[in-house]
Amino acid sequence: METTILQPRYKHSPHFKDFWTKGNGKQLIDFTGAEVSFKDFEKFSPYYYHVDEAGDHVVEDIYFTKSFREASKEVEQYIRNGVSENDDIPESVKNMFLQTQTIPEWLNYDLLKSGAELCMRANLDSLISLRDYCLMGGYDFAYLNKPLIITEALKKGAVKRLSETLDFWVNVTRYNALEVHKKGYEFAIKTRLIHSYARLSIRKHYKNWDIKNCGEPINSWDMMATYIGFSLVFLHSLHKLGNTFSAHEENGLFHLWKYVGYLLGIPEKLLPDNKKQATEFFYMWTSVQPPADKDSVLLAHSLLNESLENPILKYKFQRRNLRYLHISCTWFLLDDEVCKRLEIPEVSNKRVFPVTKKLINRIYNKLVSRDQRIRKGNKGQLKVLGDYLSITNNSNFH
Repeated sequence: METTILQPRYKHSPHFKDFWTKGNGKQLIDFTGAEVSFKDFEKFSPYYYHVDEAGDHVVEDIYFTKSFREASKEVEQYIRNGVSENDDIPESVKNMFLQTQTIPEWLNYDLLKSGAELCMRANLDSLISLRDYCLMGGYDFAYLNKPLIITEALKKGAVKRLSETLDFWVNVTRYNALEVHKKGYEFAIKTRLIHSYARLSIRKHYKNWDIKNCGEPINSWDMMATYIGFSLVFLHSLHKLGNTFSAHEENGLFHLWKYVGYLLGIPEKLLPDNKKQATEFFYMWTSVQPPADKDSVLLAHSLLNESLENPILKYKFQRRNLRYLHISCTWFLLDDEVCKRLEIPEVSNKRVFPVTKKLINRIYNKLVSRDQRIRKGNKGQLKVLGDYLSITNNSNFH
């Protein structure tokens, strides 16, 4: 780690104080019973300048020494067949794969199963939460988004970006997906190496990266915040949409994302075990993030307009209606100040759809068995993913 000393520099700023006293942060404190403070700030802040060196070394040894196709093929062999101490392969590959193939003592398969079931049984609410709260809300943190801007994610388009996020999320949240060599494990390893590839590319080609303020590109602390989005923020969103869950399911969700984080090379001490701890970790991290800037607004509007660009729905009026529904959910899930900073457009009757959905969820959860909801949710999510992949894998789609 570098010796740069980081301070909670925005703790007195209006955007930080408003978020935690009357916005989504206040809701998270009420939801989790968190006791937020800066007493552990110095313990966590060095990770703003810490990165996954094990993943970086694999990229340097494999991806930077041969064609991308050859490198990808080689890595897939390691993922599917495994790596042993005696293999005649680069040390970097051994180091990373021996870590990911080692099952941590704390791993509980029953909790993993319970976490996956919660993700599945929430059906389309899971996808609304990921898109309109987790992804959109993340755009409010200006420094977190700089790697996306620099690697030209906007040029790739929101449809493709959303498809990739959905592909990752669905594949790591199915039954037994995270067992070594299985599909979710494969997605975690590939995502880890994508992060390393992007970080090394930024270092190489973007000499003006502001390490002091933005931290290292795709640093460990930012990674923690991203995965708190998949656990804490996701859970809070399901709650706001009227879904209920047991303590076991809740613990399962955090356990699942703790293990995904472990496979991605995030230091274990940054991976929260429960919603209270996650909120306390998140509080400290948000104090180093400035509010949304012009890049944040571009990313937010790219995501909003994805519904208009996406050819899954055939007619323009269907696409416009879908955009309206997502805007309504965004205003319902995010606090007003965040929506204003991201310049989310005002629409009429914006509470009708999410409030109706919340009411229907409460009735549906009482009438339909848990097993039925899991089966239906799994089927529904796979259908949406299939639709996205059929579009983005089409060579004519740009």
